[in-house]
Amino acid sequence: MSQHTPHELTNIFKRDRDLITRLKQDDAHYARLADEYHEVNREVHRIEAETEAASDERSEALKKKRLALLDEITAIVARAREEA
Repeated sequence: MSQHTPHELTNIFKRDRDLITRLKQDDAHYARLADEYHEVNREVHRIEAETEAASDERSEALKKKRLALLDEITAIVARAREEA
């Protein structure tokens, strides 16, 4: 498996790295979502890299969960950006 895991939040929100660091420290809800996102994202990456087996249904369910988490995280980052 490669060292680089695609879809990391720091890559998605490159221009907001300081903001997401602050959110992770100051916003417990955001921190929980970010942790869950990273866990799901890494699982998807392991499946796609074929280092972990999963059914198509499991893979699709994880991708949908990752997208839903990313949508919620994006909304939080957008609100925080407006407040800054």
